[in-house]
Amino acid sequence: MITDAAALAAALFAQKLARRPPSPRASYGYARAEVLAAFINALVMLLIVAAIVFEAVQRLARPQPVAGGLLLAIATAGLGVNIAAAWTLARAQSSLNLRAALLHVVGDLLGSVAAIVAGLVIIATGWMPIDPLLSIAISLLILRSTWRLLRQTSAVLMEGVPAHLDYAEIGRELSRLPGVSSVHDLHVWQMGSDDVALSAHVALGEARDWPRTLGAAQRMLRERFGITHVTLQPDWAVSAPAGRKVIPVRSRE
Repeated sequence: MITDAAALAAALFAQKLARRPPSPRASYGYARAEVLAAFINALVMLLIVAAIVFEAVQRLARPQPVAGGLLLAIATAGLGVNIAAAWTLARAQSSLNLRAALLHVVGDLLGSVAAIVAGLVIIATGWMPIDPLLSIAISLLILRSTWRLLRQTSAVLMEGVPAHLDYAEIGRELSRLPGVSSVHDLHVWQMGSDDVALSAHVALGEARDWPRTLGAAQRMLRERFGITHVTLQPDWAVSAPAGRKVIPVRSRE
């Protein structure tokens, strides 16, 4: 519960920090603070899962007496609190940061359900292994979501192409714009949980085509891919510098 409280506090702090405007020291702003908080919370969740599994295995090897009635009462109270917290977070605007906080709460919620089931089984049958077995099962369920969140946050921090976007398709659509000879130095990355940025060099046949091409590119990227932070540099040389990938113009069918 202490780690969950710390995770929620970190998520809240990161959310407030992310709302700060850009500054001379942070020209992009602080949106990535939410991603960093989510990454840290995911790492903490992995450690918690590992600790629970380790303790459960220890209890399977050396069974410990469990007070079924007390377990049932505490788990029921915890379930009510976790349902309220999960409902509050689920209604908030979605982001990687809030998903990480929700993951902690859902982990507790599932743990409370498992504890209630274990308490009922122990009261009815006295079978103690049910408690560690359910702990392992819940930990494996949480592990999948935690690992997925860790991969997503790592991709953002490494400035990878967002998973919902196709890098090659973006390049092809840019290269198909009127007046474009080729596209090179294309980069697509996430500045925060939802903000996607793009930069590229666009080779043109005629310099006078640039204003029309720029407007068409911005409109296409916004409407088709949801990218609004766009930086495009016009080039009037058809060939790209050595070593740089060129996306040529594709014929229109």
